[in-house]
Amino acid sequence: MNAKDSISQHSQWKTLAFERFMQIVKAPYGDFQAIWNLASALNDEEGFRRTVEFLSLHPLARAAIQNRLLLGAIDLQQLHSLPSETLGHAYSDHLLRNSLNPIQSQTVENDYDYLIAHLAEVHDIWHVVINADTSMAGETKLQAFVAAQLRASRFSFAMLAKNLLKAAVEDLDLAEQLMDALAEGWRMGKQAYPLFGMQWNTLWDIPLIKLQAKWNLLPDTIAG
Repeated sequence: MNAKDSISQHSQWKTLAFERFMQIVKAPYGDFQAIWNLASALNDEEGFRRTVEFLSLHPLARAAIQNRLLLGAIDLQQLHSLPSETLGHAYSDHLLRNSLNPIQSQTVENDYDYLIAHLAEVHDIWHVVINADTSMAGETKLQAFVAAQLRASRFSFAMLAKNLLKAAVEDLDLAEQLMDALAEGWRMGKQAYPLFGMQWNTLWDIPLIKLQAKWNLLPDTIAG
């Protein structure tokens, strides 16, 4: 590919990324198809390479990427029967209270597919372990946490930008709440143990607070 073709291809990529970004800004809150479309548009080789290189610095994530480890089927009712203090109960309760289902893994054919599939299937688990609800502030806190944990993820930063733009256009009263959530999630993500690649299906029966303390996710372990 010559330089002219490369510039043209990059320009087309940026145009598509901006189009998909505006689609998700205009889409109803929680539109998963718009989210997948944005993730697909932001799939650029350089950004993906940087993210994988950063994650692979940690043995847990490196092994998960190499082996493409996924959680598989999840039985919410079985998890909900676990003691109330356990991760499994807290996770299942979060989904059932919000009328949600576990996000099913997408087809995984390469490392990028795995990255997206794993982040999708652990999305609500991370909601629980960082104590982020499903409000826009909670989602902003979670996306800031993800951005800090992945460092170079275009998708996470785009999702943060989407929430801020929606607040600016639709509900400016949320601005301070979202900025506080963003700051808290970013700080937590930088100070917490790296969670990417965690095999949560081996941890369901462990008390949630014990895991949060182990991974530096409790409020009194996070510097202000």
